[in-house]
Amino acid sequence: MYLILDPKDPGNPQASTKGTLKRKLFRRGAVMASRPFCPNCSRLIWICVLLGALWKIRAEQIRYSVPEELDKGSFVGNIAKDLGLEPQELAKRGVRIVSRGRTQLFALNPRSGSLVTAGRIDREELCDRSPKCVVNLEILLEDKVKIFGVEVEIIDVNDNAPDFGAEQREIKVAENENPGTRFPLPEAFDPDIGINSLQGYQLSSNVHFSLDVQSGTDEIKYPELVLEHALDREEEAVHHLILTAFDGGNPVYSGTARILVTLVDTNDNAPVFTQPEYHISVRENVTVGSRLLTVKATDPDEGANGEVTYSFRKVRDKISQLFQLNSLTGDITILGGLDYEDSGFYDIDVEAHDGPGLRARSKVLVTILDVNDNAPEVTVTSLTSSIQETSSPGTVIALFNVHDSDSGENGLVTCSILDNLPFTLEKTYGNYYRLLTHRALDREEVSEYNITVTATDHGTPPLSTETYISLNVADVNDNPPAFPHASYMAYIPENNPRGASIFSVTAHDPDSNQNSRVTYSLAEDTLQGSPLSTYVSINKDTGVLYALQSFDYEQVRDLQLLVTASDSGDPPLSTNVSVSIFVLDQNDNSPEILYPTLPTDGSMGVELAPRSAEPGYLVTKVVAVDRDSGQNAWLSYRLLKASDPGLFAVGLHTGEVRTARALLDRDALKQSLVVAVQDHGQPPLSATVTLTVAVADSIPDILTDLGSLKPSVDPDDSGLTLYLVVAVAAVSCVFLAFVIVLLALRLRRWHMSHLLQASGSGLAGVPASQFVGVEGVRAFLQTYSHEVSLTADSRRSHVIFPQPNYADTLISQESCEKSEPLLISQDLLETKGESSLNQVSQILIHHQEH
Repeated sequence: MYLILDPKDPGNPQASTKGTLKRKLFRRGAVMASRPFCPNCSRLIWICVLLGALWKIRAEQIRYSVPEELDKGSFVGNIAKDLGLEPQELAKRGVRIVSRGRTQLFALNPRSGSLVTAGRIDREELCDRSPKCVVNLEILLEDKVKIFGVEVEIIDVNDNAPDFGAEQREIKVAENENPGTRFPLPEAFDPDIGINSLQGYQLSSNVHFSLDVQSGTDEIKYPELVLEHALDREEEAVHHLILTAFDGGNPVYSGTARILVTLVDTNDNAPVFTQPEYHISVRENVTVGSRLLTVKATDPDEGANGEVTYSFRKVRDKISQLFQLNSLTGDITILGGLDYEDSGFYDIDVEAHDGPGLRARSKVLVTILDVNDNAPEVTVTSLTSSIQETSSPGTVIALFNVHDSDSGENGLVTCSILDNLPFTLEKTYGNYYRLLTHRALDREEVSEYNITVTATDHGTPPLSTETYISLNVADVNDNPPAFPHASYMAYIPENNPRGASIFSVTAHDPDSNQNSRVTYSLAEDTLQGSPLSTYVSINKDTGVLYALQSFDYEQVRDLQLLVTASDSGDPPLSTNVSVSIFVLDQNDNSPEILYPTLPTDGSMGVELAPRSAEPGYLVTKVVAVDRDSGQNAWLSYRLLKASDPGLFAVGLHTGEVRTARALLDRDALKQSLVVAVQDHGQPPLSATVTLTVAVADSIPDILTDLGSLKPSVDPDDSGLTLYLVVAVAAVSCVFLAFVIVLLALRLRRWHMSHLLQASGSGLAGVPASQFVGVEGVRAFLQTYSHEVSLTADSRRSHVIFPQPNYADTLISQESCEKSEPLLISQDLLETKGESSLNQVSQILIHHQEH
């Protein structure tokens, strides 16, 4: 009983091995018929088969075999199945064949997942007569950056018939040759191998000759013509034979050559080579035309029988293209360039024959010595042109293969890159290298790398190849915008036009593209109860600040802004900076007269100057302020106009109105002064005030002289006396009411004095007149005045009872000692008559005594 292994049997180990092993072991079925079947032996055999399959899987080597001369697209192997993938996954995972510039013999069928032929494959052209023809290729699994080696054996088919090279060969035979003499016949050449190669020869039937085939040490069959019977040239001078060479293919191919046997006179010595084999070694870079060696054969015959000529036997195209044999001298010279990478060894058959045709054979064995004449080749199979700057170390940038066609040390290649780069090389499968990141990248330091990969062989001298890989570092938004300064100060004059540019801030972001596009904004805030955005705006693109209002220094003196610069990255980054804007004062406010002030009812105040006043006596003081600042608020006073120019003088810086000389009796009771107040701005602004000074020693004098005051030139003032009398009569009528409320007013004065002591400041210290009628009398009863000022040139003259002020530092001590002016209504005097005036005078005198 024998064990027969059928590949279609589901119980055999074929189901548990890789596809490659299945095809190699069970393509045609493995039959073991050499020994009886036993169960233990079968298990042992399958264990060995499985171990071999697992070893091949770990080596990541896939093997196929395919006959030559198949049509384009013919199936070679199911590469998807052997890679453990589905056919539709090949394209998604980037499975492709990697080549090194040679003609691509195979291709991938993405639909079926099969490896197919890319065209017709000629084994003889690819591997010549090598016993085994193997094509190696690499399959790249790009998503995992993994390489699988594939070995495809090209199986020879009988596609070539034996060929003699020449259709006819002439052999000259001496007619006196003895039976048994052998004559070399031309050999046929069949480029196929194995059973498909040349298997034997046949000779057409002939009574004089037979065929004998000899096998040499190189297993080449040499046909020889054997003389069986003696020849007679006179009977037949030429014998026509047909030599047939056949191979062992299916079907059998054959080739024929015509052999002309010409009988000549006796030539009993054949040429003899000095060596049966010639051995020569030559460097592949030998110069074309150089003599390789000289073969030599001798023939002891004389004349034409001893003249030896040389030729190649079984000459092939490669031999005829590279070497040349001088038929007369036997010199073999270099005809074409030798290349160790094409072939490292040549077997040349030479033949020497004399004139009649006797021949001798010899071999010239040429060994080509390798020279380091090939620089390494670098083939980039996978490349990433851009990488993010936040990529972690160990990120794969490129996968490339290095190859050197030289052999030995000349073919060993080392790859390197510059040490100062943040990258490293890692050798992977075979001669494949990976370019990896070695440390973190920063686009702001280096945005692009030009990486030079140098592949150097170990030859002498070494040859190298440089490959350049450009890598862009993609930006990541890792830098916020930055201002050149920590804070900014800007100045703007007040009264600026709306929409005017105030200041500009600029932030720089070292990132690129959108990550470096900076926009500006203002932080929300309020100023004097209003949103800050109503005062200032900012251009989001340029960072220019604009004033939305015309600023007034007296209202807003500075603005504190917080400017935010944000980039356009994802997520956006921002930076804040403080901007202080100071409003500069302009001279846009005229001086403001605080004292004397005009009464609200249109009357005019009167200052009192006694006739006994000495020169320099302080009559009053003009108090003014300017809301501007600095020199725009520095004020100076001057007397602009006076009824008596030499009587009074005004202090330049104090505004004090003093007598310039002693008062005389001829001086008018009423003196009118116009005082101008001017600031020091550019241009200067000014204001004027008109003072009326009554020249009298006491209040009774003023009352006595009231009738002497000249009325106004205005015709409406003609009834002034009548109005004054009516006013005095009214005072008499309400005098009793004044007495009743006097106590209440005294209590109020006591209360107000405490309030004034607590809050008296600023303008409270400036003398102020109360321009009232009857109320003026009431106020007078609550004050301690010693001087009275009267007005007469108005329709309504009032008694003025100003509050005393002891906190005014602008008024001199002299002015503090005098009383505030008193203005009595002329209408009151005219109404009540002289008696009423006397009553008022008595009341005032009584009040002064107290």
